Amino acid sequence: MIREEFLRLAAAGYNRIPLARETLADFDTPLSIYLKLADQPNSYLLESVQGGEKWGRYSIIGLPCRTVLRVHDHQVRVTQDGVEIEAHEVEDPLTFVEAFKARYNVPTITGLPRFNGGLVGYFGYDCVRYVEKRLGKCPNPDPLGVPDILLMVSDAVVVFDNLAGKMHAIVLVDPAQPDAYEEGQARLEALLEQLRQPIAPRRGLDFTAQQAADPVFRSSFTQRDYEQAVDTIKDYILAGDCMQVVPSQRMSIDFKAAPIDLYRALRCFNPTPYMYFFNFGDFHVVGSSPEVLVRVEDNLITVRPIAGTRPRGATEEADLALEQDLLSDDKEIAEHLMLIDLGRNDTGRVSEIGSVKLTEKMVIERYSNVMHIVSNVTGQLKSGLTAMDALRAILPAGTLSGAPKIRAMEIIDELEPVKRGVYGGAVGYFAWNGNMDTAIAIRTAVIKNGELHVQAGGGIVADSVPALEWEETLNKRRAMFRAVALAEQTPASDA
Repeated sequence: MIREEFLRLAAAGYNRIPLARETLADFDTPLSIYLKLADQPNSYLLESVQGGEKWGRYSIIGLPCRTVLRVHDHQVRVTQDGVEIEAHEVEDPLTFVEAFKARYNVPTITGLPRFNGGLVGYFGYDCVRYVEKRLGKCPNPDPLGVPDILLMVSDAVVVFDNLAGKMHAIVLVDPAQPDAYEEGQARLEALLEQLRQPIAPRRGLDFTAQQAADPVFRSSFTQRDYEQAVDTIKDYILAGDCMQVVPSQRMSIDFKAAPIDLYRALRCFNPTPYMYFFNFGDFHVVGSSPEVLVRVEDNLITVRPIAGTRPRGATEEADLALEQDLLSDDKEIAEHLMLIDLGRNDTGRVSEIGSVKLTEKMVIERYSNVMHIVSNVTGQLKSGLTAMDALRAILPAGTLSGAPKIRAMEIIDELEPVKRGVYGGAVGYFAWNGNMDTAIAIRTAVIKNGELHVQAGGGIVADSVPALEWEETLNKRRAMFRAVALAEQTPASDA
């Protein structure tokens, strides 16, 4: 962007203007760029593998963010450079977040990637309580104590184009500041110079190590208590309270490795459509989620229910047999159809009448340790509504709560022993241009105070078998624990 164009946009009333440089990226990877530019608190890395097999086009490296918004219950805190600059008690934090984002008036620049900055982070499972007052405050203890919402103002990013072998370095500039254009260009040049430097040496991860047993974990449930919770849910279903509930257990282990090494291992063991690494300073969130919560792009809403699971087979023939078994399982099919209906209903609440479509129905997607039944629902966002309205309508996903959704969440409150926190919420971004892309926070680790916590659950219906439901939660955490073992250079299990 030339200086005259920058001044024209400033005169038009934009209070933040993106400046960008494009360069070849044939000697770098998204991970090496993160380590060179962003390996500090309040930074992130977002990557994607479509269908478990093909890298998504763009990876996003978020440089350390100066401004961070945190919400605990109804208390909102905004910090800049670690210093609190705002504190509010609000009735609806989601409304505050939307108004906060609206403070940034950013033009859409032709030629830049579709994401060039925005609010990036997560909305925890319990954000539903801001929308559904019937649920009230979570009655369970909160041993993790992480924010219900944590969003970083991402004003400096590198967008890595995996297809073209190029990257865009982008900084957001306040035109009201003296010499804003020159300062922005100087910052871009400094970033490019940093990228030319060699990466600091890191130890390799030994994929050839002998595999050993899974680590012993501490659970929020005993197996007996979890199976009893499944039986209680089945009683509720038989009584007509609900059709499905999705309970979960939290599994915790000691963790001494560098969190970025966990991400390195996870992206190899369990590549998924949503892979993310967040360094929030006092804790990290590291995940590889297979499931979009809700995406809004050019006013098209997308949700993608995943329900129905089998472990991967040792051979292609075994995989095909397991796929056939999964698609022949009446219980799994009934559960999936129920969640398609819930996805359509949630999407329909914020879509133009007649625009909701089922574009894929019950296809199989394979991942490193498991395979799933997947469907795809789309709808056209109603005129006058925003991406935040879509998030309100859909969080949490039916695949993490149940049906009917509110009654299922009441039962979860009754049966689960701890507050869910990040698990089951939304991880992703609200872009300056109004688009949004969020994953369901599953297959996700929260690392805090030398401990790693991962949560997994499964949908319970009338004919669920308690022992098998317990085993399903163990299958879903297996890739994460295998990655933990590799990150700590302890032989891992794929059993």
